[in-house]
Amino acid sequence: MKILIGTNNRAKTKAVQAISSIYYPQAVFENKEVPSLVSEQPMSDKETRQGAINRAQQLMIHSDASFGIGLEGGVNDIDGVMYICNWGALATNDGKLFTATGAGIPIPEEVANQLRTGGELGPVMDVYTNKKGIRHDEGAIGVFTNGLVKRSDMFEHIMLLLIGQYELTKKM
Repeated sequence: MKILIGTNNRAKTKAVQAISSIYYPQAVFENKEVPSLVSEQPMSDKETRQGAINRAQQLMIHSDASFGIGLEGGVNDIDGVMYICNWGALATNDGKLFTATGAGIPIPEEVANQLRTGGELGPVMDVYTNKKGIRHDEGAIGVFTNGLVKRSDMFEHIMLLLIGQYELTKKM
C-alpha cells in the first residue's frame, strides 16, 4: 500500500506515518509538496478545509497510490475570539473523499492581532516564542497547551477520523 502525504512538514508527516502504520503496517509513504491553493494563512474553517482537500486531491492526479492525505492548519475567528483550526482530507484512487477537523483553542489576542493584519501563524509563533520552526514541532497548539498537546497529536487525531471513515466504506 502506498500513501502520499501532501507536505514535507515534520509534524504532519509524523502524524500520518504514526497512525497509518498501525492500520497498514506494510505501507510505503511518499511526501510530495503540493500547494493548498488557499491563502498562506487560512482565516476560516472553510478555507482551511478547502486547503486540505486541495492537497489530497492533487496528490491523486495520475497516481497509483491507495490514498493521499492533505493536512492544513489555519485559524477561525468566532465572535472576536480567534481559534486555531486544523483540517484533514483523505482522497482515494477511486475518487472518494473524506474530511475531518481537530480540536481548537483560543489564540492570545497579541498573536491574533498579528494574524488579522496579515501575519502567518508559523512565523508569528517563532517570534512569540523566540524559537525557530515551531510549525514543524510543537506548533502553536503545543505552546498554548503548555506542551500537553503537540501539533502532531492534533493531526494524529484527524488521521484516526479519516482512516475510520475510509475503513467503514470498505465494509459497506
